[in-house]
This record gives sequence, C-alpha cells and structure tokens, in this order.
Amino acid sequence: MTELDELQDRWEAAVEAELPSAIELRHRVHADPRASGDEEDTARVLVEALGGDEGVRVAKTGRAMLIPGTGSGPAVALRAELDALPVVERTRVPWASETSLMHACGHDVHMAALVATCRAAAVVGVPRPLLALLQPREETSPSGALDIVESGVLHEYGVDTVIGAHVQPRLAAGVVSAVPGPVNASTDEFDVVVRGQGGHAGYPHLLRDPILALSQIVVSLQQLASRRVDPVFGAVCSVGRIEAGRTANVVPNEARLSGSLRLMRAEDRDRALEGLAEIVQGTAQAHGCRAELEINPCEPVLHNDAGLTQRAHRRLVRTGAGVDTEFRSFGADDFAHYCGMARGLMMFVGLGDTAGAPSLHDELFLPPDTAVGQVASALIAGYLAAVEG
Repeated sequence: MTELDELQDRWEAAVEAELPSAIELRHRVHADPRASGDEEDTARVLVEALGGDEGVRVAKTGRAMLIPGTGSGPAVALRAELDALPVVERTRVPWASETSLMHACGHDVHMAALVATCRAAAVVGVPRPLLALLQPREETSPSGALDIVESGVLHEYGVDTVIGAHVQPRLAAGVVSAVPGPVNASTDEFDVVVRGQGGHAGYPHLLRDPILALSQIVVSLQQLASRRVDPVFGAVCSVGRIEAGRTANVVPNEARLSGSLRLMRAEDRDRALEGLAEIVQGTAQAHGCRAELEINPCEPVLHNDAGLTQRAHRRLVRTGAGVDTEFRSFGADDFAHYCGMARGLMMFVGLGDTAGAPSLHDELFLPPDTAVGQVASALIAGYLAAVEG
C-alpha cells in the first residue's frame, strides 16, 4: 500500500465522520435556494461550515478558500456550484424549497460533499494545497466559471488542476463515470424573430404567416443534427420556447422562438452555426417573411484530461465504486472553461438508471442523502489523481 493509498483510506474515514453534519447542510441549502447571481447567502453558509476565514471573493457572489498542504506543489481546486434553478419543487420532503427556486440539478449535494471533503482534508492533512471553489452562476450566462478564469485567481493560487463531480440519474447507483476527452457538449443559445403580414385567419392568401414559417423552421432545424454534423459525434438542436399570437382567428405579424445548439466537437461549431443561420433565413424567405437571428455563445466542449482520468479510475475502484468509461452527456457545464486553462476532470456520480425516474432539472428530482458521500469520494479520487501526476 502506498502513502497515497493510506491517505485515501484515512480521508474517506474522515469524510464518513463529517457526513451527518454535511447532510444537515445539504438540507439547509436545499430548503433555501438562491438564483444565479444572488448566491451571497449560500456562499456565506458554506464559508461558515468550512470554518475558515472569508476566503477570496470570486465572480461577485462566490468564494475561493485555501486549505494549505503539508508539502509543496501546485494547488488542486475542487469546484461546487452555488445556484439553483427557477423550478417549483414538488418533492414534498420536509426540507423542500417553498419558493419558486429549486436545487433541481444536485448542486445542494455537490456543496455538501465539497464541505465534507475539505473539512476532512484539514483533519488528515493533504500534500498539496486544496482550493475550495464555491462557484456562482453555473446555470445561466454570464458564466461564473469564465469570470473566475478571467479574474486570474486560479493563477494567483497556483492551481494546475480543477476537479468536479456531478450527480447523474442516467447512471446506475454506485457507478462513477470517468471518461477521457469530451464528456459535455458545447452550447450556443439562439433567439429567432420571424416577421410577416398578419390579419384575418379566414384569408390566408392575403397574409404572410409567421407562425407557419416559424413552425417549418423548428422542423428544419433538426437537419443540423441529421444532415450537417457527422453522426458519429452527433449534435442536438432543441427549441425550448415558442411565442406567437393571442387569439385563434387572427394571424399575428410576428412569431418568436428560443433554443440551443449542442455539439461534441469544437470543429463542428462554426459549420453548424452557419447552417442554423441558413435554415432560419432561407425558410423565412420561402414563406414570404423576414427573420432575425441572435446567437448567444455559452459553453465550450468539456474535455477531461486523459492522464487524470486514468489515475482517478484506479482511485475510484479502491473505494468500491463501479467505473463507467463510456458515458457522455449533451448537457453543458461551464466547468469546461477551467479545462481551457488547467487540467480538468469532471466525473458523473450515478443515482440509479431507472425508467421514468425524474431527470436533472425536473421538479421531482431529489438525489438521496447517500449521494453526498459518493460525490465526496469522487472528489478525493480526483485530488489524489492530480497529486500522482
């Protein structure tokens, strides 16, 4: 058994002792969620739980808190997200949110796991400095991760590796996914306004129907995935909002939609965005309408460092976890911005791949409290993988 093996075992045992208070913390932040950009209160709760000083303010409402190492070397950052989603919770647990916000993406679990991991690290002593990164605005733009990267705070602390772990209901309980290369998609959000000539619904030949044009645009956008991008790598183009008209017998003058485009390869991004513009403009013109397209670039592809992933695999096996080496998600995560300036590793912690189970962002999504310890184990494995390499 190596020194790092012994450290892993002692660290895991110390986390086990922290879990009762960490689960109480999870319930507390879950019951009192904060929107993206308004996470000041949540950050303060975590700072108090970590028991140190106030740390350094990052991305306006976040914090970076350093746990010194027993030796020298670059720091390793562990990231947890602070923000909740605009979802009305329907879980009915005693600690459910009673506001219009909900931790429907597992961020409450991630925060509690990070606190348990860091408190345990302070007890057992870790060889390299550990930076607890309490990051705001993961769910919306502008990205909290990008703000942190651009602020230079990671360079100031000498961070060369950033580790994250995210709960994932599409993986079986007891399984952690650690996959090299691209594991989360890039994402670009877009808004389309189609303008035509409205009027009486009984005289369509006198009109230029923007709803008909918009509907065809929605259908044609699916060609981006099926005809514009190599199917081996894939793409997802989804429309999440459509708005048009106010009554059944009047065709409006304009119709609107919003959607997102997701890709797994950076080299496909420009080509797909060009195709999106061609479809929007060409389809509107074919229906005698005009279209305005606005694209909001969001997150790049999230690439896991191959060496980190391989070493974390071994560490995860030592905990008794099953390790998945294939899972990738077309979800996006601004953790990808860290991977552009340091070695990065994002792992996915399984909750139980059950048909019909609530998905991420669902009003019924509720990871079990046992997930706190499982996420903490993944963070420990990632830290040790960084130290080994």
